[in-house]
Formats: sequence, structure tokens, C-alpha cells
Amino acid sequence: MEVNIDEILKEGKKNMDKAIDHLKFELSHIRTGKASAEMVTDIMVDAYGSTTALKNVANVSIVDARTISIQPWDKSQLKTIEHALFASNIGITPMNDGEFIRLTVPPLTEERRKLLVKQSKQFGESARISLRSARHKVIESIKKAVKDGFAEDLGKLKEKDVDEQVRNFEKVVEEVLKVKEKEIMTV
Repeated sequence: MEVNIDEILKEGKKNMDKAIDHLKFELSHIRTGKASAEMVTDIMVDAYGSTTALKNVANVSIVDARTISIQPWDKSQLKTIEHALFASNIGITPMNDGEFIRLTVPPLTEERRKLLVKQSKQFGESARISLRSARHKVIESIKKAVKDGFAEDLGKLKEKDVDEQVRNFEKVVEEVLKVKEKEIMTV
């Protein structure tokens, strides 16, 4: 029966890791005033009759701290990519020179920085909700196992372990948010 509890704990930890990974993924898409390929690589482009991510139809590179260069593998896709960048609403006007598309990332205003910090905190709250949801599922599974014959005192210890694990993951969320807030607010 204990192997079953260990599997439940592993699954819970895996779900908590996913919540942290998703938070980091979402935060990587927030513009901080510096050029980052992650800002555009997942923008969807209509290419050859289907919709695909920009990273699948072009090479995205960073030229300098404020410039992103996009070189399509097929130059006939320049207009399509440019249209997708306009439609994505990232707040940057693409410049098409016939070979490349360049995006110049403007410096952020103080007001925009505060909005981005607020947005990043919302992503952090979503991560916390995911952590609590994973905790709830694990605790419920442990309680069910106790009803099915697992030792009650061991069940309580496992619940305490889960609570400690959730607290550790919440500290990771706070640290990730603190780093991102510092990155956003640095002029």
C-alpha cells in the first residue's frame, strides 16, 4: 500500500513542478525593455495553408539589447510574418527590409513597468492556485488510502510532507516573481 502513497506523492510533485515551469514560461513572454526571442517565437503564423509558430518558419535572433531579427526561411513568408506580428499585439512595429524583419524594443515607461509587474503577479497567483490544487488532490488521495487501510499516523505524516513541499514550491514562486519584478523595474 505504501508504494501507492509514494506514487501519489510523486505525481503531486510532478504537477507542482509543472506549475513552476508554466510560470517561468509565461514570465519569459513578458517584455522587460530588452530584446528576447521568447517574445515572438510562439506567435502563430499562417504559412502554407496551416497555422504554425514563428519559430517553425523563421530564424529568430537577437541583434543587440533592443533589436530582434527575424529571417524567414522562405522570403515569400515575409508579409505573412509581418501581418502575424501586427496581429499579435506585442506593441512593437515590425520593420520589413525585404530580407529580414526587425523589431526594435522601445524602452518601457514607468507606468508600463508597473502594469507588467502586476501582470507577472497574476501569473504568480495562477501558479499558487495550481500548487494548491495539486496539494488538494494529493491530500484527498492520502485520506482515501487511510480509509482503505493505510496507517492513519503515517497518513498524517505524509500530509505534513505534502504541506511542507507546497510551502517550498510557494517560496520558489516568490523568488521567481521577485527576480522578474527586479528585471522589469530595472531601467
